[in-house]
Amino acid sequence: MGNQVVILVGTFVLLVTGLLLGYVLSQLVLGFLSFSPPILFGTLSLILIFGTLYYVLFWQLKREQTPVVSVERRVEVNEINETNEPTVENHLKDNLIAKLNGDVAAAERLIEQAKQDYPGMPESWYCERVLDDLERDQR
Repeated sequence: MGNQVVILVGTFVLLVTGLLLGYVLSQLVLGFLSFSPPILFGTLSLILIFGTLYYVLFWQLKREQTPVVSVERRVEVNEINETNEPTVENHLKDNLIAKLNGDVAAAERLIEQAKQDYPGMPESWYCERVLDDLERDQR
């Protein structure tokens, strides 16, 4: 609610300032106003007010559009991701061991070989790679 009030008031003031600025500039161009220091100061002030309000309003609108994720929420999401990854990894290793008829040593050797062939990948990727290779070899 507070942001909407700021946007509405800012839009109204921006509209009034823009009208005043347009009027003053048109009177200067048409020659109905003489160019003097107070008029120059007033015109520059209107330009400054108009520019500042324009910037603040669009900054406020942009801030409303981007969702703000709290630090607590990010920690929760990271904890969930960290706890799910080993479960997936364990499941893949179990599938690999089952495909090798319970030969844990062979599964570890195949994973280590994949790590040497493709360094820098996540652990679950190596398990998936070895499983895919085994399925391909069985065909």
